[in-house]
Amino acid sequence: MSEGLLYRRGNFNGTFDQVILDAMMKEKNAEIAFSPGFRWGTTLLPGDAITYEDLMAQTAITYPFSTLTEMTGQTIKTILEDVCDNFVNPDPYYRQGGDMVRVGGMTYRCEPGAKMGARIQDMRLGGKLIDAAKTYKVAGWAPVAEGATGEPIWDLVSRHLRATKIIRTPKPNQPTLVGTTGNHGLM
Repeated sequence: MSEGLLYRRGNFNGTFDQVILDAMMKEKNAEIAFSPGFRWGTTLLPGDAITYEDLMAQTAITYPFSTLTEMTGQTIKTILEDVCDNFVNPDPYYRQGGDMVRVGGMTYRCEPGAKMGARIQDMRLGGKLIDAAKTYKVAGWAPVAEGATGEPIWDLVSRHLRATKIIRTPKPNQPTLVGTTGNHGLM
């Protein structure tokens, strides 16, 4: 059951996105988690039971595999920069759809108007700067690599929901946005 509103509607995160991220970090014992920037699924109202059908509406894709990967801080930054470029590239022909990858466990600043390579800044884990050379445990799902395998995300999240019972309204892990004042399309 959810105590608050659960949704996947923001450009950078939503409360149901946060449930998925929190589940991955807990179930995979990861420091950081990535979830694709999908904006679909039924919004759940406070007090609603979270059914398996609701979970499938949030996660049903043909490549649902959950993963745990060791990544350097530099790789994490490169991934975030690449996804951000697909989302905010000034040339619409280079925008490849979707929204920003949802990020759990770490904070960062995003300056959408900056040049590629300079949009993602001040990445922190537990208040400490992410070290470009250090390796971190990163959970994720929906890998696009051919032959990827892993536990389906709906199995991982449903196990987490059964163990948790009541989902307190999670605060979405939103990046600090720079240079977006007045741009309501990037909320």
